[in-house]
Amino acid sequence: MAEKSTEQLKKVLKPVHLWAIAVGLVISGEYFGWNLGWAVSGTVGLLIATLVITLMYIAFIFSYTELTTSIPHAGGAFAYAYRAMGPFGGLIAGYATLVDFLVATPAVAVSLGSYLHFLYPGIPVTEAAVGFVAVFIFLNMLGVKESATFSVFITILAVIELLLYLGIVSPHFKTANYLADPMPFGWSGVFAALPYAVWFYLAIEGVAMVAEEVDNPKRNIPRGYISAIITLVVLALGVMVITGGLTDWHKLSHLDYPLPEAIGIVLGKGNGLTKVFASIGLFGLIASLHGIILASSRQVFAMARSGYLPRVLANINHKFKTPHWALVVSGAVSCIFIYNFKTDQIIMLSVLGAVVMYIMSMLSIFILRKKEPRLNRPFTAPFYPVFPAIALVICIVCLFASIYFNPDMSLIFAGGLAIVLIVFVAMGKHKVALDEDMMNAPHEEDVIESFD
Repeated sequence: MAEKSTEQLKKVLKPVHLWAIAVGLVISGEYFGWNLGWAVSGTVGLLIATLVITLMYIAFIFSYTELTTSIPHAGGAFAYAYRAMGPFGGLIAGYATLVDFLVATPAVAVSLGSYLHFLYPGIPVTEAAVGFVAVFIFLNMLGVKESATFSVFITILAVIELLLYLGIVSPHFKTANYLADPMPFGWSGVFAALPYAVWFYLAIEGVAMVAEEVDNPKRNIPRGYISAIITLVVLALGVMVITGGLTDWHKLSHLDYPLPEAIGIVLGKGNGLTKVFASIGLFGLIASLHGIILASSRQVFAMARSGYLPRVLANINHKFKTPHWALVVSGAVSCIFIYNFKTDQIIMLSVLGAVVMYIMSMLSIFILRKKEPRLNRPFTAPFYPVFPAIALVICIVCLFASIYFNPDMSLIFAGGLAIVLIVFVAMGKHKVALDEDMMNAPHEEDVIESFD
């Protein structure tokens, strides 16, 4: 039997936690995934695509921060789109965000399994990936402050490791390697590479999922986002360019562990530094896996709390104040993808979710500026409407490029959305207004359904 309680998520996160969560969410993108873009565009083609996507993310983050600080809700884009466009807008944004984070988790887990297999060939990739998911589901159940403290520690190690990698391999960079076959597919390759360039930064928006757990969100969220995007731009461009000039880049364009392979080619696979780097390379992937599981569980929690998913998923553990059932379901979905999809397919599906969510978020900014001009906006998007417009246009181009070059995964994404919309309408959810207090000020007056 259900009964009402007034349990709340704990407000304990500081700017350093937000920086660590944001960078930690994304930093695995510097370790793998982006190199698959070389296979469709070449080194210079991917560089051009990455510069375009970097511009998009800078414009997007400065615009998205306006939404995050104005409506600090665990549902992120789901809450913003619902407030701007109503139930259908909220559903589309919520579905896209779920795909973004729930599907990114298995991609990172598989890469972790691949890194471990690189070190110890006797360990199977799939089983290792599932094991990592289980461990970090459990860690996230222990409490958000404990999880965030771990994120700070592991993210700092991951950043140090990438800087160490760049320091070791930079002397071996050769311009001739980087410019060999630089754009084998011409400008069409640049468009094909856009989704892989997104992988460099995908999931930074996940900081919005812990907005309700931030101390003084109006001041601390902008600080966390801005410091994170600066860190990530420097690392992404450095790793991509330097790695491309170390050897024949074709050898690295289909691997789930390009950096250990690159340093192994430069120093020799028997070199002690190669093994050490591959070992500490796990830190960056662990940071992302941990952060993405945290963010995806909060999205499941927020949509369940609002009635868009089964209410039991909004239960909060009485001791640790974490959404334990949302975490369990997130882990189960990850395992399904680990066993049934390839890494490039998982990445592409996650990117589709992210891009659609970005589009819905930027539309929400324009709509809310007109619909609610007096909304308290502690942080406003700079250069409005230029920044959100830049982000919106590039996102739309990226969406069409993803659909054109990846029709199979696009059909899966669209098919899932169609099913969700049909169920949504059949259940009459589009006729039920969400609690305005929940959407407007959830950090102050949140009511959670708990089940005995």
